[in-house]
Amino acid sequence: MARQPRFNIADVPQHVIQRGNNRQPIFFADADYARYREILATAAKRHACAVHAYVLMPNHVHLLVTPRRPASVAKLMQSLGGRYVRHVNQTHGRTGTLWEGRYRSSLVDGERYLLACLRYIELNPVRAMIVSDPTDYRWSSYRHHALGEADALITEHPLYDALGPTPEARRAAYRALCETALDEGLLSSIRGALNQGRAVAGPLFLADMESRLQRSLAPAGRGRPRREA
Repeated sequence: MARQPRFNIADVPQHVIQRGNNRQPIFFADADYARYREILATAAKRHACAVHAYVLMPNHVHLLVTPRRPASVAKLMQSLGGRYVRHVNQTHGRTGTLWEGRYRSSLVDGERYLLACLRYIELNPVRAMIVSDPTDYRWSSYRHHALGEADALITEHPLYDALGPTPEARRAAYRALCETALDEGLLSSIRGALNQGRAVAGPLFLADMESRLQRSLAPAGRGRPRREA
């Protein structure tokens, strides 16, 4: 199958995943997670990407970002991936690749599905049964959104800000959202869009993006995802 071209489009959120080669670990010590965050913060600032959410899993990472320039995400991931591999190889005395090919990404319809993708990312450790409560996982943005823990990496999205008139109201509303599991159909749509390089979107957003990018973004063999309440 031919590779899908990158989404070189500004000001539209992207859900990004990068996996370890053969699903092998990419983090080997707490210091590796911390170093990845440092590199991500530097690269996001340099390449004009707003990071709305992240989770660093043992063998893959998820990011929710909005690029401010057309090629921002591609440059972010190139810089981040290369610098982190050098750190791992030098620190752990290894050589060779760390990543499973190219990163994958999907466009996200902010008005309809931004909060669903944010929850999908931050609840990953619970679905993977690493923890039973997302507050117990150190390497995600959940504690920032749900508890107000300071996280310099995060730029809050306007849809998160709209959850309440005060910081505590927003945190309480977000915690309540996360207490309800994402619908299986929506989970499948998010995964499918990410793996196929398409979009999690309603019809108007989808038509606009397809016109701007001149290619199909509809899920292969599926209908539109159910709208997130």
